[in-house]
Amino acid sequence: MDVFRLTGPAQLAGTIDVRGAKNSVLKLMAASLLAVGRTTITNVPAILDVRIMVELLVRLGCEVDYDAEAGAVSIDVPAEVGIQADYELVRAMRASISVLGPLTARMRAAHVALPGGDAIGSRGLDMHQAGLEALGAVVHLDHGYFIAEAPNGLRGTEIVLEFPSVGATENLVMAATLAHGTTTIANAAREPEIVDICTMLVEMGAQIEGIGTSDLTITGVESLQPVTHRTVGDRIVAGTFAFGAALSAGDVTVRGVGLDIMPNIGMKLRDSGATVEDLGEIILGDGTQGKGFRVIGASRPHAIRVATMPFPGFPTDLQPFVIALNSVSDGIGLLSENLFEARWRFVQEIARLGAKVRIDGNHALVTGSESLSGAEVEASDIRAGAGLVMAALRAGGVTEVSGIDHIERGYENFVDNLRALGVGIERVEKRDVLSFD
Repeated sequence: MDVFRLTGPAQLAGTIDVRGAKNSVLKLMAASLLAVGRTTITNVPAILDVRIMVELLVRLGCEVDYDAEAGAVSIDVPAEVGIQADYELVRAMRASISVLGPLTARMRAAHVALPGGDAIGSRGLDMHQAGLEALGAVVHLDHGYFIAEAPNGLRGTEIVLEFPSVGATENLVMAATLAHGTTTIANAAREPEIVDICTMLVEMGAQIEGIGTSDLTITGVESLQPVTHRTVGDRIVAGTFAFGAALSAGDVTVRGVGLDIMPNIGMKLRDSGATVEDLGEIILGDGTQGKGFRVIGASRPHAIRVATMPFPGFPTDLQPFVIALNSVSDGIGLLSENLFEARWRFVQEIARLGAKVRIDGNHALVTGSESLSGAEVEASDIRAGAGLVMAALRAGGVTEVSGIDHIERGYENFVDNLRALGVGIERVEKRDVLSFD
């Protein structure tokens, strides 16, 4: 198996270019199914999940041209596409469920395997099912597949989400764009990635009001047209390197993401003693114009208190980095996880580095230490893996992180980017001592 091996302590210093958001581009690719013709999405990160979505779209009958270096994917959608998303792909990436809404709306049927993805807790599909049923689809589970059928097409309705679920909001907005009549979605998610997909849908000809708010109104249209759309920057990747700078007493400039879509992140970094500078509009690494910011960490961070919440609250995806920062702080920090219970699996691994974390229900109480110590640890999900790498920046000696396939699902050129920022890290092959071959 391959592992990431890095030697600490190390400080992050330099500039990092962040491309489009994983949590947006995969859904934009799914949305392309709503329009016959060639849709092109730019600012696409070179990550494993994009390749998985490319394969899924190909199996549905699309022709896909993916240029990882250029950061662009073009999807030629035929008049008739397949309706079945197989388990072998869906289990690898939960975002595959996002084809459910477009297929049900346009092909009037969808057979999507129940998803897998990160091990971060229960993430049921109840709201997806209830919303599609409200739109007129017949939905049931059969042999591990989520099956939705609407032979007479979908019809506009009123939907109230029990929770502002990102996935349910995305699927239901996409489905409603081709429904007959008007659909309202109350308590909709408001994440920047939701804004991004709604913006692309409007560019395709959809009629959506209330974008960026918790109340969306979608008036169905007869058809949509293919477009070229640039993906919003990845605020979670940006936050990863920002927290890395703060906990390592580093100095990192992030290009491609602005503080306007990560307000709570900037505030909490300042609470930790870091200097956070909003650079506004700047020239990005690819020569285009975008936004950026700079983080300069204190010699030792202050402990902070964070509660994860739906946007505009603090994102749950950055929870591991808060724990990592608090583990080397000069006080006692508190993290309250209000979204995914299994994210605590990260705690048992960072404890191997010497972090002092006590779990009480949905709270993690972290007592800071001056430094951590290198050890062998394992990533259980994308952000846990990256969080272990960032924690290792303050660990003396060698740290080996296994389960790196998780990390590569969400971070492009991870090793090269860290090397460019001054970290001694390499990807190495390590023999599994339990192998009997």
